[in-house]
Amino acid sequence: MLRMLRSVVLFLAVGCVSAVHAAGDPAAGARKNGMCQGCHGIPGYRHVYPDYRVPRLGGQHAQYIVNALQEYKSKARSNTTMQAIAAGLSDQDMKDLAAYYSAKPAKAAVAPAGGTKP
Repeated sequence: MLRMLRSVVLFLAVGCVSAVHAAGDPAAGARKNGMCQGCHGIPGYRHVYPDYRVPRLGGQHAQYIVNALQEYKSKARSNTTMQAIAAGLSDQDMKDLAAYYSAKPAKAAVAPAGGTKP
């Protein structure tokens, strides 16, 4: 009985370590987010053409970010800039970026210069 209990505990411990390893590393994501900051790091930033607000990533669910990046990479989502950026990302890069942004607080929309809401 004790041997079986040890086996179950070991199995669960290995499973937890694997799950943590499979997840992204927020510190690595912080080092990899340079291209993201050019648009997603500017409060109230709007894409010029077509005109739309660039989404905030802080506080977003990590799996949503990973899924979006994978869809840009496979061209299932259409945005030339994001497709180009995602094309150079590995699966681990995507997980790291997602872990970084999901750990950041969500921020309220900021009015752009000119005083109107985005």
